[in-house]
Amino acid sequence: MEKYRLNEIKSFLDYKADLYENENFIENDPVSIPHLFSKKEDIEISAFITSTISWGLRKTILNNAKRIVEMMDYSPFDFIQNYSKSDLEPLSKFVPRTFNGSDLIFFITSLKNIYINHGGLENLFKPNNSNENMSVVIHQMKKTFFSISHNSRTKKHISDPIKGSAAKRINMFLRWMVRSKKKKVDFELWKSISPSQLSCPLDVHSGRTARKLRILNRKQNDYKATLELDSNLRIFNSVDPVKYDFALFGLGVFEKF
Repeated sequence: MEKYRLNEIKSFLDYKADLYENENFIENDPVSIPHLFSKKEDIEISAFITSTISWGLRKTILNNAKRIVEMMDYSPFDFIQNYSKSDLEPLSKFVPRTFNGSDLIFFITSLKNIYINHGGLENLFKPNNSNENMSVVIHQMKKTFFSISHNSRTKKHISDPIKGSAAKRINMFLRWMVRSKKKKVDFELWKSISPSQLSCPLDVHSGRTARKLRILNRKQNDYKATLELDSNLRIFNSVDPVKYDFALFGLGVFEKF
């Protein structure tokens, strides 16, 4: 890209990122669910489950996510640690779209295993060093998550970038956990991952905007497209490239850019 045009796009995206990354963004976004909590484990568990079901209409996502934390008595970590078989029975009736009650029960069972035997969710996503590509970490995390007995159909709810997926929902979850909390949207909860290692949560909205700005050429929203977009966003800001998620998403959803 020409240097002049590059600077022009950067200035535009910096402005839009600052415009959309604020407390007003939270209200109608899935990130509002983990904002219901203050305890680290409650935040990360509710965020992980909410991000997992974050596809389709935002209103539906919020309603379903609120229903899940309500079924967990608004104490996700305590529920995961101490649930009984009878506590899981009401969850079996959770049937929105393709993530159903049996999927939810497995996620809760697996999360219990992770906190008891693997040091918790953050430990599962911890890279070996500050240069490790998070796609490798996500791949390994998925293997551990499904290391206990599971229904094969449930595996589709966690994407694997090594197998070609853009892994939009996991990348969004990692943005929530890792990025600065200064603007009061993300949480800056996990210090073991650098914001510079994150990938932009690529979906239909951010992808369309990126292509119009010509910082993404690949037509499919897949892992290769994520790598291409990441490489350009890191030119704009190598320390915090995923700040531009707010710009790309906001331009696509709110401004129909």
